[in-house]
Amino acid sequence: MLQINDLTYRIGARVLFARATVSVGKGQRIGLVGPNGSGKTTLLRLIAGELHADEGTISVPARWRAAMVAQEAPGDAASLLDTVLAADRERTALLDEAETATDPQRIAEVHNRLADIDAHAAPARAAAILSGLGFDEAAQARPCSALSGGMRMRVALAATLFRAPDLLLLDEPTNHLDLEATMWLEGYLKSYPYTILLVSHDKDLLNRAVEGIIHIDEGRLVAYRGNYDRFQEARQLKLDQQSALAAKQAERRKHLQAFIDRFRYKASKARQAQSRIKELEKMPAIVVPMEKQPVRFDFPQPDPLSPPLVALENGIAGYGERPVLRNLNLRIDMDDRIALLGANGNGKSTLVKTLSGRLKLMDGKLRKSSRLRIGYFAQHQTDELDTRLTALDQAKLWMPMATEEKVRSHLGRFGFAQTRADTRIGSLSGGEKARLLFALMSREAPQLLLLDEPTNHLDVDSRQAVVDALNAYDGAVVLITHDPNLIGLVADRLWLVADGTCMPFDGDLDDYRRLIMEQRRAERARSPRERADGGNGAAAPVNRKDQRRASADARAALAPLRRKVRDSEALIERLHREKSALETRLADPALYAGASDELTGLQKSLGDIDRRLEEAETAWLEAQEALEQATA
Repeated sequence: MLQINDLTYRIGARVLFARATVSVGKGQRIGLVGPNGSGKTTLLRLIAGELHADEGTISVPARWRAAMVAQEAPGDAASLLDTVLAADRERTALLDEAETATDPQRIAEVHNRLADIDAHAAPARAAAILSGLGFDEAAQARPCSALSGGMRMRVALAATLFRAPDLLLLDEPTNHLDLEATMWLEGYLKSYPYTILLVSHDKDLLNRAVEGIIHIDEGRLVAYRGNYDRFQEARQLKLDQQSALAAKQAERRKHLQAFIDRFRYKASKARQAQSRIKELEKMPAIVVPMEKQPVRFDFPQPDPLSPPLVALENGIAGYGERPVLRNLNLRIDMDDRIALLGANGNGKSTLVKTLSGRLKLMDGKLRKSSRLRIGYFAQHQTDELDTRLTALDQAKLWMPMATEEKVRSHLGRFGFAQTRADTRIGSLSGGEKARLLFALMSREAPQLLLLDEPTNHLDVDSRQAVVDALNAYDGAVVLITHDPNLIGLVADRLWLVADGTCMPFDGDLDDYRRLIMEQRRAERARSPRERADGGNGAAAPVNRKDQRRASADARAALAPLRRKVRDSEALIERLHREKSALETRLADPALYAGASDELTGLQKSLGDIDRRLEEAETAWLEAQEALEQATA
């Protein structure tokens, strides 16, 4: 097993780990969690031998091979497939030796070892991993130098997975993946036969792919059984118990001190007072961990606009003379929450750029409300921030007509109090830079938010803050993300970008997961000749077409029920907001000092909302039960 004993590691004067001890058994899949800056990546590098402990030991069994994803992405002329195959150095060396060896005994040994490591199946295994991470056969034959930085990091991840190390060390492996590749990786890790130590802020991945959690808690390593949700429950229970013990101890201390203060100088009670003094001195302190201030922010609420906010008719979007998406017939209304599905390269970002006006429509019509304001967020925009400026200075450049007081007030909505607003951007964390981008793009209270991977590099708490802020926001949202948890908690409509167009997807994320798995099973079932000719053979296209049609028919049959469930949920949420607003007004004492007509009208409206809420909840229950019976 992996054994960490009394680990101490310092960065300058800061102690990152203080006598930390934990063990990870053979074959365990463990998630490593903790606040940003707590040392998760540093611990992986210590285990990998890239760093060395100041004190204590980290022991890995001698026969175990440990591997981390290379920080330098491959970028030479070798093909993707050859790059991944070369990661298995033993196989590569044996194949080279098999070509040059002359001693018959050594030749036999080489071939026996190649058979032992199943070397003949390596190309197929490497191709399967690359395919799962989003590279088709044509892409696997291309040189790594032709890829973007993010896609090269996928190849680096594929190479590490292909090596199948006994100890797999993964640091935020989904950061460069789309939703489809993330889903594949989740399944791959769940069936991985060796030991995994995984750093991730993706709650779904930590819930589905691991069986234990190690929490970095103020320099200590604390192990928990179960997935991330179980960890949260166990940790909260532990905190509650410590708080209760601390409160009980504080009451006991108060009682002892009161007795001592009253009787320590009375001869008749001196002995009892001394015993209580000793008890007080020996009483161990119960330290309750300080809960960090939760990350919170909120988008300014927009002025309502009549529908539609945006309407696309027969649109063609692309770059220069090269169309990427055709037949775009889409509509966005004020209360829409839309997530875009589809593999990277299918055109999701192209669609968002077109909706934002950053990319001109090649053909067709794009109609927008004349008063529509759009907020656009893309992760690469962090590179456009001037790291020499403070957050306040950067905001002033984007809000030239606003007073400093108004600029500070707007930054304050996103967690930038006085000190953080005056901090240089270069000194901000990744999460703070993302929040600054949220502040900048929402400065005019837009009615439509276009968000392209808004949670990359954010920790779990910051991701939850994004969810809360979006759910409290009254405008429309179009979202691109690889985080299924974010989609599940925010989106109520799904659009699928595939086959050169974008269409509404009738189903939920579970349906989409099934669709992806069906497509991959169909791809694996195709013969090598059919895969080699790109699917131009006679049999395979018919089979795939039939499978897609059957899947579409199944989704279409359930679509009305799913739509009714989603519509009922949206109506219930809207009615609850209206009811809350009415109750707030009815709680105002000034209302009862004025004319009775307004009070009567509000009470009547409240009664009407209660009636509509009861009807909506009944409709939701009926639709939900019908859907559960249909999918049972």
